[in-house]
Amino acid sequence: MMVNTGTTVFCADIGGSFIKFGISRRQGEVDELAKVATPTDSWNDFVAALQQLLADHQQEQPEDTPLAISTAGLVSPQSGEVMASNIPGFAGHNMAAELTHLLARKVSIANDADCFALAEAHVGEGQGLPIVVGLILGTGVGGGIIINGQLLRGHGGVTGEWGHGAITRTELLLDNRLIQLPRLLCGCGKTGCLDMYGGARGIERLHQQLHQQKADSHQIIQEWQDDEPQAAQTLQAWLLLVSEPLALLINIIGPSKVVVGGGLASVTPLITALDQQVRTATLHSYPQPLIVPGRFVDHGGLVGASVLGRLR
Repeated sequence: MMVNTGTTVFCADIGGSFIKFGISRRQGEVDELAKVATPTDSWNDFVAALQQLLADHQQEQPEDTPLAISTAGLVSPQSGEVMASNIPGFAGHNMAAELTHLLARKVSIANDADCFALAEAHVGEGQGLPIVVGLILGTGVGGGIIINGQLLRGHGGVTGEWGHGAITRTELLLDNRLIQLPRLLCGCGKTGCLDMYGGARGIERLHQQLHQQKADSHQIIQEWQDDEPQAAQTLQAWLLLVSEPLALLINIIGPSKVVVGGGLASVTPLITALDQQVRTATLHSYPQPLIVPGRFVDHGGLVGASVLGRLR
């Protein structure tokens, strides 16, 4: 693997609502230039939006300055198709190849969790380490894996998706009380995915299951920090549910560092508690913190895209 740190790269972070567009002149640094609505239903409108962004900000850059994209959805290395349920206009397109032709420049693409992992492995909390796992604990659960600086791309773009599959525990012992949890139907179509309990919405679902109370994750986490008993039980359950599959992932991959992004990464006491819980379950002893908040929690997509655009 080679990284051309001197190359200037245009970067785009594409979500279901907005496209964030920026330029990176140095590795690890991105200047955000624009933010526009994502044309989700039309491929032609999406291409036109990128063409306009490039035209507006090309300035003195060479016309073939590469564009690197972080996107929602799975990016298949086999077909080049991006499968994003909230951006149906991507369906059926070999995205990188078609955009390279239409925009007359090299275009590289990876999903947003993978870009976050790239950012942390190259210029963040995992810099210089041989194996880095990037976790997303936000609305849901995601992840990416970097080995010796290279993004690990699996079949169909599925790699590091530790939040999916029938892996959720159905029984928990909390305060000497056996709790039965339902296996919920996930948005991916499977039943029993950790994604339904592992993210911010999952904390809310757990609270509803355990206490028949609706509350948002911010309130539950704050009450947990204030030692409120019901919130404490909810977060105890969350830590048990999340730590076991995460410890299994760590035993399989053997990372030097697990770096967390997404909204829950900003709650440092929660990530510290998860780290402590996970390190009781891993096969190898980790005397120092293994799971840490990322450096690029808020803009890992753009920074990771800038890294992606420099990989050779």
